[in-house]
Amino acid sequence: MHIYAKFTTYKAIGKPMVCKAGLLKFSIHWVLAKTFGNPDEQRKLYRSDMIVDTVPGLSRFQQATLHQARVEEYLLSYIGKYSDLKVEYGVMPESLDIDTDKVESDGYPVSVTLRNLPRPGLESQLPLDLEDSKIPNGLYRSNLTADTTDAMLQDAQAADGTCATKIRAKYVVGCDGAHSWTRRQIGCVMEGDHSDFIWGVLDIIPITDFPDIRYRCAIHSTSGSMMIIPRENKHVRLYIQVTEVDEKGNPIDRFNITPSNLLDAANKILSPYKIDYKHCHWWTAYRIGQRVGSKFSAHDRVFLAGDAVHTHSPKAGQGMNISMHDTYNLGWKVASVVKGWVTRSLLKTYSTERQQIARELIEFDRKFSHLFSGRPAKHIMDKEGVDLKTFKQVFEKGNLFSSGCVVDYASSLIVTKPGATQDTVGHGGTPLVGKQALAPNIPIGMRIPSHKILNQSDGRPWHLQELLPSNGQWRVIVFAGDLLDSAQSLRLSNLGMELRSPNSFLNRFRPKDNESSLRSFFEVLTIHSSPRQKVDLLSLPEIFHPYSSEYGWDYNKVYVDDMSYHEGHGQAYQNYGIDLQKGCVVIVRPDQYVSWIGELEDVADMNRLFESIFVSSPELL
Repeated sequence: MHIYAKFTTYKAIGKPMVCKAGLLKFSIHWVLAKTFGNPDEQRKLYRSDMIVDTVPGLSRFQQATLHQARVEEYLLSYIGKYSDLKVEYGVMPESLDIDTDKVESDGYPVSVTLRNLPRPGLESQLPLDLEDSKIPNGLYRSNLTADTTDAMLQDAQAADGTCATKIRAKYVVGCDGAHSWTRRQIGCVMEGDHSDFIWGVLDIIPITDFPDIRYRCAIHSTSGSMMIIPRENKHVRLYIQVTEVDEKGNPIDRFNITPSNLLDAANKILSPYKIDYKHCHWWTAYRIGQRVGSKFSAHDRVFLAGDAVHTHSPKAGQGMNISMHDTYNLGWKVASVVKGWVTRSLLKTYSTERQQIARELIEFDRKFSHLFSGRPAKHIMDKEGVDLKTFKQVFEKGNLFSSGCVVDYASSLIVTKPGATQDTVGHGGTPLVGKQALAPNIPIGMRIPSHKILNQSDGRPWHLQELLPSNGQWRVIVFAGDLLDSAQSLRLSNLGMELRSPNSFLNRFRPKDNESSLRSFFEVLTIHSSPRQKVDLLSLPEIFHPYSSEYGWDYNKVYVDDMSYHEGHGQAYQNYGIDLQKGCVVIVRPDQYVSWIGELEDVADMNRLFESIFVSSPELL
């Protein structure tokens, strides 16, 4: 498999990245509250409201800002540490061909010709002031400027010392931005519209008397709108609405947008407060547009991700986040197919799942951007102005969406929602449907919520999500209920026997040369509800705490919903809505999204779920 992407990095200002013991230390700014600025009756800007930024209880984490360049540095360091892969810069695709006769074979049906560039890339040719031109900008990839991809390729082909390399690939992922070359090659068309609203972005260290400069702040003033995003190392990011027409009423000339006039616009919006800077990290300008690709893949061999297949305004903080969600969804699926573990049918779920999310994002962003770009209403009868109460409600709803915790995938091969049809599920025979009522607060199709539980062996508290690393394994989480009840203990024993059966998915789908459960495609985790001190780990069936002749018993597979010594009671069963006595089984995908929920006796349904995608006895490649 060959993956190429267009990377954009920016020179970081401030403290250098520190590397200790192989771990990267980053500057992160926590964003805990947001404020709203609006004009009062005298048209003077004031703080009209303040709300919490991350909904309490939504996650064990809170929102934070971290520069994209830092993320890329971390990923590059991780690649260098754990693999021999190299990320190449100054390379662009020249041609892409798909042999449709071979797409269902195990060969290499995709051919990509890559050409190295004579220089890293074309700088913006906009006529800027000398001082402004020294500041790094993103205009070259802004939707205000023309697509320069073909011009770059022509320059590379005409230049001396460049060469082309043809690569045969099983899969190609195009993460090449809003002007995606890959998108054009597979016949994907962006559907949607650009608005007339133009916004500028300034990354600066502000010198200002505005009191809320370190809050996430949404401002509606009589001179326009602005959003303030506090960042690391004293920086803030300003999203500034640019006037649509100049003083003479003519449409704004995009080529005249500079950091200087963006700062002028910011001062008008903030008036009577003032803002200035000595240090500008980066700037850009863009026109708001919400568009989604007509398709996310070609023959499930060439895929699109990120801005290449959906574009929107950046004010909800979803650009890099949603793009990484795309590739996170795709990565484990492609890896499982390439290794021969699962069938190619799994890859179809990428397009259906991520296209659904992209459309939901665009719909939200369309409403959000329209409200943000509008002027504040003068009075209740002002139909053209933005009602501030409505704006706040949309902003609060946007918190849930931008957190990523409310992504809800529809029924598919690996999402067994109630009400699914055979066509959408495709498991053969009658549709496979999870029993959502057994755990109403663990929605099938959504990421499993995290609550604290204790390790049975040593009493250490863990968040459930901490036990689900992204290593490609499926998790079978057995909520075993009250093990002190003899009937419930018998149910767990019977489940153990079923899972040990040769016909169980645990034995049917595993690497041929692997006799140890340590390298299985599956991990079984058990969480019971009995008092921890009254349960003996070794009294449970072995499959729930596997034995190794080299390492002994596995003490990290059984957990309990009980009171910890220092951190209280996680109340996991109660928070998940699971019966303390009877429990249930939850199957979680490698990306931590819930695939199925059932009774302890429903092993046949578990087998059916995995039969629909896994290949029996695959070789470990």
